[in-house]
Amino acid sequence: MCEDLFASFLRSDQRRWGEVYVQGLVSVPGRKSIRRISTQVVGRPVDQCLQQFINQSPWDWAPVRQRLAQLLAGAIRPKAWVLEEVVFPKNGSKSVGVARQFVNSAGRLLNCQLGLSVVMVGEDGGCPVNWRLLLPRSWDDDDGLRSRARVPAHERCQPHWRHLLQAIDEMVIDWGLPPAPIVADGRSMPGVELLLAGLAERGLPYLVRVSPGTLPAGGAGLPARPVLEPLRPRLQVVQGPAGARPPGPGHRWYPRSGARAMWLTDLGRNRVPDLAGLVGLRNRAASVLASVAADSGLQHFEGRSFQGWHHHVTLVSVAHAYRLLRGVDGREAEERCLRPHG
Repeated sequence: MCEDLFASFLRSDQRRWGEVYVQGLVSVPGRKSIRRISTQVVGRPVDQCLQQFINQSPWDWAPVRQRLAQLLAGAIRPKAWVLEEVVFPKNGSKSVGVARQFVNSAGRLLNCQLGLSVVMVGEDGGCPVNWRLLLPRSWDDDDGLRSRARVPAHERCQPHWRHLLQAIDEMVIDWGLPPAPIVADGRSMPGVELLLAGLAERGLPYLVRVSPGTLPAGGAGLPARPVLEPLRPRLQVVQGPAGARPPGPGHRWYPRSGARAMWLTDLGRNRVPDLAGLVGLRNRAASVLASVAADSGLQHFEGRSFQGWHHHVTLVSVAHAYRLLRGVDGREAEERCLRPHG
């Protein structure tokens, strides 16, 4: 698997260190630091080589993610692409994108990095395949922070919805993947209406959870912003608040006692059980990310540089996919990925 995924690397030493790093993420127990990977996988101190490969080496992560997504599309036949926010708690202030910032999904201030992931999910499991790092606005004009973390000039603070649409565009247009329904929990996402509008403009099916306050008073069934007015014939609302009246012709919602959120969807011809299945896949994606964090060292990297952060999360996805695909197809560990390295 590693030989296939790292075929875009220009040098053999990059492929070698990529295999070492993935092996460490798969096999090293506990904290998967570069020092522990060096000691337990290679058997001698090669910290500097691994540090250089992760933090400074110029290899492009996009082709690795693309090939990984293509492999997973064939292996697990994803039924949804789930959009998730990922929090990387930090103690210091030197890691790229770190700041004391309000985290909407947590509902409080945290000192952290914030990432976004697109998780491909099917009946056999799921894996994050695309990533975005959210830069706080305080990083836009701080030349010192940007220089130390080697942040590209074009990378600026952007809202969640724009990052997510860019990630989806990359997967559909650049990677050539057939899109699955987009599923997201947008209750704490600023500008969720703009995400919905962008998905509709692209003709992508979606199921997005929103807070009741996102809808205008009286149950009109749509977010209040006028940008969504053209979507009125296509939207449904599911799992609306108990006792609420239907939003009007062409729309439905399905009450759940005590519900505090609703799901907006344009999958108008799907049966309610199909929609419930997509909701279940969103829950599965959250479990996938918890597994990635627990087993593949997602948060075990200091993430000082911009490209280092992207290199690390990409290889974490590879490590998780290795575990997933080994379980799906029943194969043993591939020798090229887990052979001893001298």
